[in-house]
Amino acid sequence: MKKIILSLGFCLIAAFAFAQTEFSGQKFGEPVAPGDIKPAAKMEAAMGDKTAANMKIEGKVVDVCKKKGCWMTLEMANGEPMRVTFKDYAFFMPMDIVGKKVVLDGIAKKQTISAETLRHYAEDAKKSPEEVAKITDPKKELAFEAKGVVILDK
Repeated sequence: MKKIILSLGFCLIAAFAFAQTEFSGQKFGEPVAPGDIKPAAKMEAAMGDKTAANMKIEGKVVDVCKKKGCWMTLEMANGEPMRVTFKDYAFFMPMDIVGKKVVLDGIAKKQTISAETLRHYAEDAKKSPEEVAKITDPKKELAFEAKGVVILDK
């Protein structure tokens, strides 16, 4: 009887130890391991005074590049979406993932984006020529360069 109880106990411990070793969903780029994942809205606080930091974040997609899925934006607490690009353009996102939750592994950044790059992003988002022409100043923003992405099933 002791052997049966010990065996069952060992099986339960092993099952819990190996549970949640991977996310369920569509995967892109490098694997994203579970653990120490921060909500996108808390990314800046987690960075402290650093201008770049390796981390894993989770957030909701609010926009995707309309040309080929070469960037996406995540919902942030302040209402400003955060741009996510993909390391070395190694992969792209499906264009139908707006509203879905994603988990990202990569580099969080505080950066200044040039007006020229902002106009390019606006063109990718299919903004009108008038809207693109109004972009004349650089902008400080949070950004994320993902080396791996999982579009969660749930």
